[in-house]
Amino acid sequence: MVVAAILAAGCGTRMNSEIPKVLHSLGGKSLLEHVIDSLKPLSPSRYMVIVGHQAQTIRSAMQFRPELEFVEQTEQLGTGHAIKQLLPYLQNYQGDVLVLNGDVPLISSNSILKLLKTHQQNHNAATILTARLNNPKGYGRVFCGSNNLVEQIVEDRDCNAIQRQNSLVNAGVYCFHWRKLAKILPDLQLNHAQDEYYITDAVTQVVPSMSVDIEDYQEILGVNNRIQLASAYKVLQNRIREKWMMAGVTLIDPSSITIDETVELHIGSVIEPQTHLRGNTLIESGCRIGPGSLIENSQIGKNVTVQYSVITDSSVSDCTRIGPYAHLRGCVNVGENCRVGNFVELKNTQLGNYSNVAHLSYLGDTVAGDQINIGAGTITANYDGVNKHKTIIGNRIKTGSNSVLVAPVRLGDDVYVAAGSTVTGDVPNDSLVIARARQIVKPGWRMKKE
Repeated sequence: MVVAAILAAGCGTRMNSEIPKVLHSLGGKSLLEHVIDSLKPLSPSRYMVIVGHQAQTIRSAMQFRPELEFVEQTEQLGTGHAIKQLLPYLQNYQGDVLVLNGDVPLISSNSILKLLKTHQQNHNAATILTARLNNPKGYGRVFCGSNNLVEQIVEDRDCNAIQRQNSLVNAGVYCFHWRKLAKILPDLQLNHAQDEYYITDAVTQVVPSMSVDIEDYQEILGVNNRIQLASAYKVLQNRIREKWMMAGVTLIDPSSITIDETVELHIGSVIEPQTHLRGNTLIESGCRIGPGSLIENSQIGKNVTVQYSVITDSSVSDCTRIGPYAHLRGCVNVGENCRVGNFVELKNTQLGNYSNVAHLSYLGDTVAGDQINIGAGTITANYDGVNKHKTIIGNRIKTGSNSVLVAPVRLGDDVYVAAGSTVTGDVPNDSLVIARARQIVKPGWRMKKE
């Protein structure tokens, strides 16, 4: 049995941000979510998030994670003080406690599993994750004896010149036997340069304590400012791109492509340069996405082509072509074998199968049927200055160029709209509607000179 405790109480002043540091986004998820998700394979019995600075903001942002318990640290007096706050919550607990920092989002499940396995197999009182860095500045140094038994941990700010030469650093991930830790927590001393209680002191006060080296030092990279956030994003993107390429997705010029961790790609798709996939997006097999496209929180069916276009909060069905320079937003659903072409915008619109909106058109708040053809320059005038109104377009409709459909309006099946018409009333099935002024020609007309 293991309880997970995540430290998320710090102010994060170096982020220069109005939102808590642990809520900053990295690849589609907050830093805190990354840490929580890394624990899933361990199936902790409890997830306990220790909050302090902007505690209510963090609670509100994470309310969609009902498994979380929040423990408040009213004063931020260091990591040891944070873990002390668990004492009332774990009074009768006999198992292990994993301690992680909420601002170390790159930690992997495998590394945590390795830590826990080493801890339990050796019946340790404490086990700490460590790494060797070429430049250990800013990290606490770990000093070990035989069999990786921890003898001393010294924070970077407290190190002397000789201690700073040690390249073995504290990764900030710990596993404790809770009963042994709980005995010494009340006696931790406030005796360091920053007037804080350090959880690292507890590591050296319980026996035995052991270190476990991490394989990839990048996993322990913390995020304390925007520069480090960008560095972590670069590492995450490399992981994501490699994962999808190994899974059978072709990325043309991977370094120019960004993919959120929440995106799902299917085998056989091709992602062209300068394409960005965000949020809860699904790209099914056989698609060609990009170049120069942004897709966010959208579902793209099989064998779809998207070129130089933006799609948000929408879905596109199989064998449809989008773009170039199309914009789908606000709950658009495009059917199968459609074409949404050059400089077309669809907003809150349902477009049936085998339908074309080829160029220079806008459909907003529209329900359109199958096998329709929207002529160039056709728009729905869906806003009267106060309210939005719906346009209903039946099956097998054809609109001429530069038509305006003034909502609310309904066009039946098999309707033809003459070019240049402004349609303000409903049109029955099997009709031609002409709604434009009669052309007048005045031969020999000249503008009078002043």
